[in-house]
Amino acid sequence: MISTENNSARLLDLFFCLVFMPFLVFLGPAHSWMGSWTLFFLITTAYLYGCYFLIQRVNFPALLIERRFARIATVGAALIFITYLLSRYPLPALDFVTPAMSQYQTQLRDFGVSVSLWLMFSLVVGYALTVSFVKELYGQLFLKKKIEAQRDKAELAVFKAQISPHFLFNTLNSLYSLVIGTSPKAEDAFIKFTDILKYTYITIEKETVAVADEIAYIGSYIDLQAIRLNCHTSVNWNFDIDDDSLRVPPMLMLTFVENAFKYGSSTSIDCTIDITLSLRDGLLRFETRNHVMKHQDQFRKDIPVGVENSRARLAALFPGRHTLLAENAPDGTFHVLLTIKLK
Repeated sequence: MISTENNSARLLDLFFCLVFMPFLVFLGPAHSWMGSWTLFFLITTAYLYGCYFLIQRVNFPALLIERRFARIATVGAALIFITYLLSRYPLPALDFVTPAMSQYQTQLRDFGVSVSLWLMFSLVVGYALTVSFVKELYGQLFLKKKIEAQRDKAELAVFKAQISPHFLFNTLNSLYSLVIGTSPKAEDAFIKFTDILKYTYITIEKETVAVADEIAYIGSYIDLQAIRLNCHTSVNWNFDIDDDSLRVPPMLMLTFVENAFKYGSSTSIDCTIDITLSLRDGLLRFETRNHVMKHQDQFRKDIPVGVENSRARLAALFPGRHTLLAENAPDGTFHVLLTIKLK
């Protein structure tokens, strides 16, 4: 899909370069500038090509979506100002027998050149903006299909692997009744595990959940892991949010939490796992940090799988609105930093 999208964008750019601009130049008054004012012709042509690719680079549709009107105004004003300067280019004066006629004809000629230049500029900007919006719409359609394909694939994998929820929960209830009173940790573990399982089944068909539910899910997972760990592994789990009604894709950050426990816990060596989540003004910031307690070669072999899968999911869900840093520092610390613009 991405390859097809890129090829379509290149075709639109090639059409502008090889068809639109040549027709605009050679079918309009600009073709006469080539022999009379070669430098002016080359500058004008290069400028119009530059306008097109600058507009594609700036991506006005994305700026409109993000409400970055100041940048739109700045770029637009800069292009208009440069066009104005180009329209004032000092062309050679016409020479007639009568000086007054020479001045009049020169002014008339300069006015015609200026009008032609502004007309060409308007056509190029109009075409460039149209192409930008077509590319954005085309990209959104491809992105939607990609997200749907990934969701269908994930649901199919779950359906293939899942056991009947009713049977599973009834079995867990039966097991829970057997361990009541035998160990407080066993009872707590069963409750946490059941909560996690219910959350997984409930959210599998949902595209988004409230960030408060996701925080509760992460907390239950951390509590369940803490039950099986001894005093050698300590976990610092902190969250600070200003709007718990904002919605996020379910289990988006679970991979990083799982990796932190998988590679950062120990039953014989003191170690610490730090997990923090903050949400301020629509900007979500999630971070994990842990010392790698397993063999370095095994870590480097296994860890990219979950991280790369998460990168692909984030790229599909939040294109241009997220950053993900996952690095294994020289001191043996693995650090993950994820930021997402939810608004």
